[in-house]
Order: sequence, then C-alpha cells, then structure tokens
Amino acid sequence: MKFNEFYSLTIVHSRDIILVKGVDYMNITKQKSQKTFDKQAADYDTNIQGEHARKLYKPIIENLKNKNIHSILDLGCGTGALLKEIKELNIAEQLFGIDISPNMLEIAKNKLGNDATLILGDSERLPFEDSSFDAIVCNDSFHHYPQPDIVESRCLKQNGVFIIGDCWQPIGARQIMNYYMKHSNSGDVKIYSKKEMLLLLSKDFHEIEWKSFGTRSCLIIAYNN
Repeated sequence: MKFNEFYSLTIVHSRDIILVKGVDYMNITKQKSQKTFDKQAADYDTNIQGEHARKLYKPIIENLKNKNIHSILDLGCGTGALLKEIKELNIAEQLFGIDISPNMLEIAKNKLGNDATLILGDSERLPFEDSSFDAIVCNDSFHHYPQPDIVESRCLKQNGVFIIGDCWQPIGARQIMNYYMKHSNSGDVKIYSKKEMLLLLSKDFHEIEWKSFGTRSCLIIAYNN
C-alpha cells in the first residue's frame, strides 16, 4: 500500500499504529469527537454508546459478501470490531482502518494484531494514493464529519464499492436531533435525509442504493463506476 506523498507518516512503535502528521485535522468538532470516543473506548464493544454501530455490522457485511474484494478501508474503524468480522469471514485480504481516537485504535490493535494496518488520522483527509481500495466502509461515523462532501472517492478503485451505515430518522425527529447536535459536546454534526445523502454522493458515484432500517438507521451502497 502506497501513501500520498502530501502526508508525513510516522510509525508509533509502541503501538504499531501509523500516525498521520503534518495535517491540521483537529478542529473543535473533531477534538470533541476524539475526546468522546477516547472516553467510550474501553467498553464501546458492549456499552449502549456502541449499540447502534453494532446493529449495522450484519447488513454491512451482507453487502460486502460475494464481491471481489482484495483490499478494504474502514473509515472511523473504532475498536476494529467490524474489521475483525470481515477478516474472520475472509471477505478481504488486506485490511486498513483509520480513526481519530488513539484509545479506540489501541483496542483495535490488540484485537487485530498484524491482520490490519491502523492509522491515527482524519477520514476527511485520507493519506492514500488514488485507486487504493476495492471497498471502503464507514459505520456510524459519517454524521461526525464537518465536511462530508470531501470524503474522497478517489481512493476507491474503478467499480469499487463504498458502504455507509449511519443514523437516520424521520423529518421531525431528525430536525430535533440536528438542533441538539449543534449544542452537543460529543462531536456529532448532522443526521442527513435520504435526499441529502444521495445528493452528496451523486457527484462521485453513479450507482447509489439507499436502505432504511426501522426509524433509526440507514445503509447506503455506492459504486465507483
């Protein structure tokens, strides 16, 4: 795997986690996200804060199966639980994860060992060369991004798949939640409507499928044709 030359990469030997330096990604919102997930990391795989993310593992994995995937990147990989399931099911050979929380990545490293390359960095500033991955997944992380329109499709190979699992609610509840998020200290930014998500992705992806799960979740599958 080659990294974009714009980024300065340093191996943190005590953790075997790649640290992205030279990029100012720690704005106020992302500082809040980092602090929140650092605090939640120790029991995120079992606590209520991680419950929504865990419910999306199965539909994400179902939409990865039976695809020709050699390399995969998990945006906001957290504790590495989704990557671990992907590894155990032999869905992809090369696993990569990027997350803003050092504590989350520490747990992911203990869980995955040498089975994945883990990067401490910003999902909105990916340090990879173009056409690096057959698949990119983003689970319960997209609503934390201040600039979701710059989440880069360039890192996907031709005919690659981008799968987003995230929060969704009907318009009334969504408006209330989005008002609350503006005053939250958790680093949440916005819950998007179906129309907004399709519009955001349509500039880079030509085939997009949107699915809702109950009144709290959605899944978007987009192909880089």
